[in-house]
Amino acid sequence: MMREGDPCVALLRSKLHGLIERNHTLEEENKQLRHQVSRLKGQVSSFEGQDTERKIMWKKLENSATGNFSKEKQFVHNNDDVKEAMDLNNSACYSRQQFPRAPLVKSRSRRVPNPPPSPTCIQPTMKANKEGCMAPHPPPPPPLPSKLLKSTKAVQRVPEVVELYRLLIRRESKNDAKAGSMGIPVATNSRDMIGEIENRSAYVIAIKSDVENQGEFINFLAKEVQNAAYKEMADVEEFVKWLDGELSYLVDERAVLKHFPNWPEKKADAMREAAFTYRDLKNLESEASSFHDDRRLATPMAFKRMQALQDKIEQGIHNTEKIRDSASGRYKDLMIPWDWMLDSGIIKQLKSASLKLAKEYMNRIMNALKSDPFVNDEELLLQGVRFAFRIHQLAGGFDEDCRKAFQELKTYASKSE
Repeated sequence: MMREGDPCVALLRSKLHGLIERNHTLEEENKQLRHQVSRLKGQVSSFEGQDTERKIMWKKLENSATGNFSKEKQFVHNNDDVKEAMDLNNSACYSRQQFPRAPLVKSRSRRVPNPPPSPTCIQPTMKANKEGCMAPHPPPPPPLPSKLLKSTKAVQRVPEVVELYRLLIRRESKNDAKAGSMGIPVATNSRDMIGEIENRSAYVIAIKSDVENQGEFINFLAKEVQNAAYKEMADVEEFVKWLDGELSYLVDERAVLKHFPNWPEKKADAMREAAFTYRDLKNLESEASSFHDDRRLATPMAFKRMQALQDKIEQGIHNTEKIRDSASGRYKDLMIPWDWMLDSGIIKQLKSASLKLAKEYMNRIMNALKSDPFVNDEELLLQGVRFAFRIHQLAGGFDEDCRKAFQELKTYASKSE
């Protein structure tokens, strides 16, 4: 019979206490998982509803495109095809008497551009060539700290619309070929096509209208792009947002702008590239800096969150370093800020955020080692050391907080040997 002071009783009580704590922890994790499952089911239902609405919209678009553009074969791919078709139509002028001209699309009014955003800091403008490349200029001043600015989502185009349109055109072309093989005279189809190309190509007519009527508007935008010179990437972001908003007035930006040889395409594309890359990195840095380990989450789920965020940080740094040498040279020539790509810029901030992540990870390891008597100490320690080493190599060392957390991990490992 066991007595009160028996060591076996004390051991059994300790195990019982550990099992009760373990059961309580598992109940909390189960409750959290049920809540997450319920939330994910709601998201799935929402996505299914959106997918159904999207399918209905595409179906309507397909029916509309099929009815209005059934004869515009390959015409929108290249304006040279338009000229060739028009020449063919001129040589067959007798047929135009049989196909009266349909009313053209009404020309849009000339666009009055909004003024560009006021920059916080302007660099001296340099004389630009037609491509937007600047003449050689003195070395830029030392990098200044970028001001914090909430990035806004720029207007984005949907290239799937053009792809669907071309798909429908190719499909209609196959249907016409089948109809021709069933006995419809080819000459009639040719005359019909000429009439359709000349009279019913609303898309091409709208492009031609923009080219003819929006020249002053486009020349104003071209001049603004050529003269744009900023020190802060926040100003570049605002300028790109403004530029995209203005260009969205055009029916098809690329199709219209290629008719204007003075459009600085190289600089406009470089400014967009820099603005979007910088915005993505700033969003990533903000997400990493504001990360907080939620102790209510189960330990494995918390580890997955931290590892996924660290993967994104490493990928962002790798991508920036990969393009830095080539991009920085182009940005210098085009008067676009480039110092944010250096190791002393946003990359330094990302590495600092990684150190905070390493500290949170090691603290979570120590908390699990102390609170859970049934955890595999050796496996958990190895996991924590691997993650700490990974960030140590990336950041080139530890800060004071990371050193303290790692020292505590090391001390625990030495005691368990």
